[in-house]
Amino acid sequence: MRKSIAFPLSLAGAAAVSACTASSVPDTPSPRAQRDLAEALAGRTPGPPQRCISNFRSNNMRVIDDDTLLFEDGRTVYLQKPRGPCFGLGNGSRTLVTRQFGTSELCDGDINRTVDLIAHIEGGACVFGPFVPYTRPKA
Repeated sequence: MRKSIAFPLSLAGAAAVSACTASSVPDTPSPRAQRDLAEALAGRTPGPPQRCISNFRSNNMRVIDDDTLLFEDGRTVYLQKPRGPCFGLGNGSRTLVTRQFGTSELCDGDINRTVDLIAHIEGGACVFGPFVPYTRPKA
């Protein structure tokens, strides 16, 4: 009897582990995400990646898709490509929750949680990568 329980449990465990592994094929942004990103960055020039940005100054976050976020700060827009997708942000079913301890910055390597907007429970995480500033030339 014990064997019949152990085998299904080991299959369930293997399925759970395989579901959590990263895919080796990167997701291709949808045509809509590509268009929205191109429009948001039009006329802007990229600068060198930055490790951190001020959370107070860059408080306007725009979600392009699960893999692309923008933080606006005046003439500068910071492109954020998390190291893995922030599942659910792109379709609006989740929101991003950042927790900062002793700092007022969002930084490369920060682990951020996603929260289901209907159930109000945490349901995933994503890690920020570097922030690439795109600036508009002065007029």
